[in-house]
Amino acid sequence: MKKFFLFAAALVCMGMTAGAQQRAAAPAFPEYTFTTVKAAPITSIKNQASSGTCWSFSAISFLESEAIRLGNIKDEAKYPDFSEFYVVSNSYKERAEKYIRLDGKLGFSAGSGCGDVIEVVRDHGIVTNEAMTGMNYGTPLPQQSELDAVLLGYVQAVSKSRTLTTAWKRGFNAVVDEYLGKAPETFTVDGKTYTPASYRDAMKINPDDYIELTSFTHHPFYTWFALEVCDNWRGSRSYNVPIDELMAVLDNALENGYTACWGADVSHTGFTRDGLAILIDTKATAAAAAGSDQEHWVGPAEPGKPAPLTKIIEAVPTQESRQTEFDNKTMTDDHGMHIFGIAKDQDGKKYYMVKNSWGETGKYKGIWYATEAFVKAQTLDITIHKSALTPDLKKKLGVK
Repeated sequence: MKKFFLFAAALVCMGMTAGAQQRAAAPAFPEYTFTTVKAAPITSIKNQASSGTCWSFSAISFLESEAIRLGNIKDEAKYPDFSEFYVVSNSYKERAEKYIRLDGKLGFSAGSGCGDVIEVVRDHGIVTNEAMTGMNYGTPLPQQSELDAVLLGYVQAVSKSRTLTTAWKRGFNAVVDEYLGKAPETFTVDGKTYTPASYRDAMKINPDDYIELTSFTHHPFYTWFALEVCDNWRGSRSYNVPIDELMAVLDNALENGYTACWGADVSHTGFTRDGLAILIDTKATAAAAAGSDQEHWVGPAEPGKPAPLTKIIEAVPTQESRQTEFDNKTMTDDHGMHIFGIAKDQDGKKYYMVKNSWGETGKYKGIWYATEAFVKAQTLDITIHKSALTPDLKKKLGVK
């Protein structure tokens, strides 16, 4: 990954890459008033803090909303609270084994993706956050730099061994368990005892029901491929569709009460700490603002500080511009979030409602409002329930 201090959580979220790209200074945005058009239920805002686990927080939030939808849960007091770090623990352990099998020729960091979570849930089930908080190392919020460094050093050392011992895997797993806690074999919810697998099934989560979509031209459309980003260490496959079709699927999902797990680039200037994600065309917007009569005669509101913009001009993303940015690494796999609704601003413009995992921060207490242009331009992939596909894609994929 790359990025700026504003995205400190996203920096560690999916594993930084060398050659960080500096963000341009964000302009002063005007005030917005948002009205919800359609929104599915979500669970409370969580805080990944100093951990690179946005992928687990976003996908677990997505599955919590799925459990609410599938179980028709109306009472917020009954909303599920799944453990993010149960998933992280299993992912670390399986990634270590693959790293060793590949003699260290695999990225090894805290970052991953929604597909990883779906695989863990398929193979290992789900547990509640109460059963495994992941906070076994003495801090109130996730703080994983030490753990990440220890695990990386461990697998690097093991990968250099000429002959592996029978102890390396037990040792690695023991380190993970000491930091994150040992995964429970059974746990209790509302007086009933579950295993991770039986709880997953009781929540009606079937991992085979979820599909990941992407949109790039270096592979043929309507085929499957593993998105070539370092954090896709499992090689999870996405179905490749034109970007307008991906956006149509997203709209169809949201309009029908579904949500989406969203992998995106958040390095763009228009992704702000105050809960906005706007694909601002910085040059066009600055040019429009600089020519105002007021500024010509009396200057900016505060010397050295730009006046709040009254008009934002957005760039127009295309299939071609997406591919160019993906190829030249100006669009990278930064951050995982949860899209759960549609809103409009005071001028009637459409936005997507996004649940983040940085705590109740910003103007909207942990919710971001992303324009259609931003989502169209910056999306790496989305994961949805296959029932939320458009009729045309269902037909192409043989989904009933």
